[in-house]
Amino acid sequence: MIHQFKNNGYNIVMDVESGSVHVVDPIAYDMISVLDEISGSIPLSSVDGDEIKAVPYEKVRDIFAKKLPSYNEDDISETYEEIVWLIENDSLFSDDIDSDIIKAHQEGEDIVKALCLHVAHDCNLACTYCFAGKGEYHGNRELMSFETGKRALDFLVESSGARRNLEVDFFGGEPLMNFDVVRQLTEYGRSIEAEKNKKFRFTLTTNGILLDDEILDFVNKEMGNLVLSIDGRREVNDRMRPRLGGQGSYDVILPKFMKAAKSRGQMNYYVRGTYTHYNLDFSEDVKHLAELGFEQISVEPVVAPPDEPYAITKEDVPKLLEQYDILAKYVLDRKREGRGFNFFHFMIDLSGGPCAYKRLSGCGSGTEYLAVAPNGDLYPCHQFVGMDDFLMGNVATGITARELRDKFRSCSVLSRPECGSCFAKYQCSGGCAANAYNFTHDINGVYDIGCTLQKKRIECAVMIKAATAGL
Repeated sequence: MIHQFKNNGYNIVMDVESGSVHVVDPIAYDMISVLDEISGSIPLSSVDGDEIKAVPYEKVRDIFAKKLPSYNEDDISETYEEIVWLIENDSLFSDDIDSDIIKAHQEGEDIVKALCLHVAHDCNLACTYCFAGKGEYHGNRELMSFETGKRALDFLVESSGARRNLEVDFFGGEPLMNFDVVRQLTEYGRSIEAEKNKKFRFTLTTNGILLDDEILDFVNKEMGNLVLSIDGRREVNDRMRPRLGGQGSYDVILPKFMKAAKSRGQMNYYVRGTYTHYNLDFSEDVKHLAELGFEQISVEPVVAPPDEPYAITKEDVPKLLEQYDILAKYVLDRKREGRGFNFFHFMIDLSGGPCAYKRLSGCGSGTEYLAVAPNGDLYPCHQFVGMDDFLMGNVATGITARELRDKFRSCSVLSRPECGSCFAKYQCSGGCAANAYNFTHDINGVYDIGCTLQKKRIECAVMIKAATAGL
């Protein structure tokens, strides 16, 4: 499968199956488009022993002459030789990834690699868009006990097979409202690493209200990653992220977040925001955070019921696509000035990337990755916590809803017919199961707005890679 697009003056061709990306001149761009158009009727390559042979020029010369009248034959012939080289080196019009890879994995051993520990179903903010219902997740305010958290870590160790590296995210609500348990669980995890031949990578997601020097020192020592929630400009942040009394949170958290980022050497953290219908110019929020000195930034679209006034609508999409182009140019300009920063959705690995299984199946929710409620109940991920239909078991008993686990295990690019012809399928891996469920009532569904935005982000990310390849 071929995907072609133009962005910021670059003619870009993606070979979806191999992951190859080519920046080409106009004639090559147009010739590849013609070849893609005729590929259904004329085989573009054949296999001769262990070698791939491209279709001879004589078989396509007349087609090029008819469809590319503005180019002379010498230029066409010379350019086709370059395209032949790409085809024969399996980086253009390459074969599909073997779907047996994921089928074999689906029949393999059950392994859990990561847990999202909801140590606090309580919060000291009242974020308007919070999918957790002010931190309560469809239930009562509740804090996880050390005993439950300890059992969760034991469950992770017991369920991880031979895998050594394990991940645990302290989440909420606001996890710092239960910081003593966070500290105890971290210490317990460290105490069993050598005995169990495991290595924990702990992370913490916080709104920053309770963050102080003592906690920051602990976090910097123990947390492999730190996620700091802020939406951008003061007026944008405070509209959606007020404190319980209605006061804004920006002025309280910003100096703490700037200190945290600096103390971590501008590495191993993210300032993470959400944009809504109220700030469709969200590139200005990313710019605001970058100009404040943050070098690791993620600002993502809200996922909300369509009847909410802050929800993203189909009518908003053209403006949002334009915003990603504006942001991509800003990111590129900053890199060229030596003031680069990472925008999470523009980070893409074209040289290696995940294995074929991960490219097909995604984050592993409901299988390799689970969320743990304060009472120890297990759910496919943090967005499903509190939904009775997605209760998978408990850390005391393990996974009991095997049929539900199998359903998530089969959730992949292959289970979504819409993904088959999409160029982004190996980058988004079929999208988020929770978002699909929220909008289609099926974890194998497709959230159309999310797909459109994701495809634009991938194009921008590829353009930035192409533009900075020589920097």
